[in-house]
Amino acid sequence: MQSTTVLISGAGVGGLALAYWLAGHGFQVTVVERAPALRPGGQAVDVRGPALEVAERMGVLEQLRGLATDMRGMSLVDASGQELYRSTEGTLSGGDFAAPDVEILRDDLCDLLYRTAADRTEYLFDDSVTALAQDGQRVQVTFERAAPRTFDLVVGADGLHSHTRRLAFGPEAACITHLGSYLSVFTAPNYLGLDRWQVWHQLGTAGGAFMTARDNTEIRVFAGFETPEPIDYDHRDIEAQKKLVHDHLADVGWEFPRALRYLWDAADFHFDSMSQIHLDQWWRGRVVLLGDAGYCGSPLSGQGTSMAMVGAYVLAGELKAARGDHRTAFPAYQDALRGYVAGNQQLALTNRSRVQAQTGTGQGGAVAEVEFPDLSQVVNSLVLKDY
Repeated sequence: MQSTTVLISGAGVGGLALAYWLAGHGFQVTVVERAPALRPGGQAVDVRGPALEVAERMGVLEQLRGLATDMRGMSLVDASGQELYRSTEGTLSGGDFAAPDVEILRDDLCDLLYRTAADRTEYLFDDSVTALAQDGQRVQVTFERAAPRTFDLVVGADGLHSHTRRLAFGPEAACITHLGSYLSVFTAPNYLGLDRWQVWHQLGTAGGAFMTARDNTEIRVFAGFETPEPIDYDHRDIEAQKKLVHDHLADVGWEFPRALRYLWDAADFHFDSMSQIHLDQWWRGRVVLLGDAGYCGSPLSGQGTSMAMVGAYVLAGELKAARGDHRTAFPAYQDALRGYVAGNQQLALTNRSRVQAQTGTGQGGAVAEVEFPDLSQVVNSLVLKDY
């Protein structure tokens, strides 16, 4: 297996975790990432169930817990800032505090995962794959900047709008399902003086939350809106995306008009649709997909990060078990995860209805009492194999 070369496209949670496991199993790993460095910012993500076990097997579980967001609770407010509901038992983003789950900022998690295998992995930052050609024996890869190279295997871990998937599988329209909303995340100063707290506000079909970060020195602003049909926009035109968010949130009320002032200069701005990816098969020849690129559940599932970490562990493990033979490993990888993925994608649809009820966007605008449902049946539906 030491001679088996693997290119991973995407230095997100899944790609970084996969680099660790593959390098540990003796594969030669290269990671290509379009951004000039690990991407800053991003939302708070949850590590749950078998993903916690993956972190433990990586030896980073205690560090992971040390980087947790450490929220004290949450509030729901109306347009004037009047508190409608308060809880110190959990949050809408992270769930029940009594659960063993870890809520962590995405950039903190990526930095932690990167450091686990940085000395055993080749990284090509500020570059991307522009073409793939398979000849049955290897994959010829053309890069935007680097010289062409050949690899034994290629993994697309480049997210919902995976370019690797488009090159190997065809147009995105054939596999994406829009769930009716969009979400943006960006950083602003903690001008409200919140203390390990998050505040939610919704007006009609738009709204979101403010959540403290970095020892209360900043807030992550989550701003979203619903649209029954997908919006046609350029995924690389950040300024156009910021204008979309501003236009949909400017009249929401509470503190959103003020927070949007920080939108324009936010270097860590992120915007995307709430969508899912459904494919009958997660591989084509020597190219395989991981995480959101192959089976995105959307942020509404709360399980995207866990699915990526678990998927990385299983994919690397099956490649090890098959001694690098993708013809055996790729089907085994999909067979092992298919039920787990399906359950988590369904969870997104369940959570969408719950969040609408609890923030006032459903049931005629009435705010329901916040419940933190028991997710254990879905979250823990997969038992990890030893590889």
